[in-house]
Amino acid sequence: MSIDKETVRKVAKLARIAEPEERLEPLAKELSGILDWIEMLNEVDVEGVEAMASTVETQLPMREDVLTHDYTGGGKPEDIVANAPKTEDHFFVVPKVVE
Repeated sequence: MSIDKETVRKVAKLARIAEPEERLEPLAKELSGILDWIEMLNEVDVEGVEAMASTVETQLPMREDVLTHDYTGGGKPEDIVANAPKTEDHFFVVPKVVE
């Protein structure tokens, strides 16, 4: 798969990455090389190979699922918000992030 300079420019803009014009062509070649390598991986026969989450086969220790703290009562709201920079009626006050 080949990536051109215009595609790099578009992706950089979408990712809000400022890339100078003279860096676009080398970056396009580099990304094309990476994608070519990934396409080569598609040629590997993985029939019968089980998917794995780690390169080391390990068994995680199992433990009984028991309640270790009493959270059912809600705790003490004063203690929960004690270190908050700003609170109102036992709630955290945070700046608005969505217009």
